[in-house]
Amino acid sequence: MEKIKVAILGPGNIGSDLMYKVMRSEILQMHLMAGIVESEGIKRAASFGFNTSINGADAIVNDPNIKFVFDATSAAAHLANAPKYKEAGIIAIDLTPAAVGPYLVPCVNLDKLGDEMNVNMVTCGGQATTPIVYAIKRVAGASYAEIVSCISSKSAGPGTRANIDEFTETTSKALEVVGGADKGRAIIILNPADPPLLMTNTVYVRIKNDVSLDVITESVNRIVNDVKKYVPGYRLRMPPIIDGDKVTAIIEVQGAGDFLPVYAGNLDIITSAAVATTEALASKKHLI
Repeated sequence: MEKIKVAILGPGNIGSDLMYKVMRSEILQMHLMAGIVESEGIKRAASFGFNTSINGADAIVNDPNIKFVFDATSAAAHLANAPKYKEAGIIAIDLTPAAVGPYLVPCVNLDKLGDEMNVNMVTCGGQATTPIVYAIKRVAGASYAEIVSCISSKSAGPGTRANIDEFTETTSKALEVVGGADKGRAIIILNPADPPLLMTNTVYVRIKNDVSLDVITESVNRIVNDVKKYVPGYRLRMPPIIDGDKVTAIIEVQGAGDFLPVYAGNLDIITSAAVATTEALASKKHLI
């Protein structure tokens, strides 16, 4: 089987971690790493023998071999580049909070997508918490969902730090659109602890229906197992508890250690979700 050639735009922490995961894929082939300066990420990709460019999105849209692009830049940059990808017929997997295309959380709504040319991977916190909100909502309803995503400050690169406002807005919206809550709210915390701690996500959901804890726990456990299929380090640190109409659960994400150490689960969950999505879309669009 001939692999599908892909490009990564943005050779920072997320883009570099993506590269390692694409390298392991049986379906995707790393073809081009692009940026706008001769960065360490560009040099790293070149050391593996991959094509590199500092001409940004232009290098990608002018390469007829590329079928998918992972955009790991910023919300503003993706808003500018998305029309270029569409015109070139390249499917964009957006890892910024730009949300040009529909929100995509693989274990929740991948099967519901149509023939989109641009999908948004929400945020690392969104990938970690939206499945839990959805799992609770599908059995008990959800009038309100609030998540607190705590990541190591050492795993937050310049792009993440520059997009904090977009992170909270995009994640909050995904809790509603994908998770099914009537109202969503998201908070991100950059934890400066040394040694760094694993990514931890606390999920609060105000439920609508009187449902037993066993029913909620079973639904949450099912979704955790679904996420673990593409993010092995995803686990339930604290199972659901009920206080009145409020359900609380805590998720921990341990990274695979591909680029940054295992504390950087925030990288792993969004890059793993992006690769799983791209492999599924390649099959769905009969590219393999």
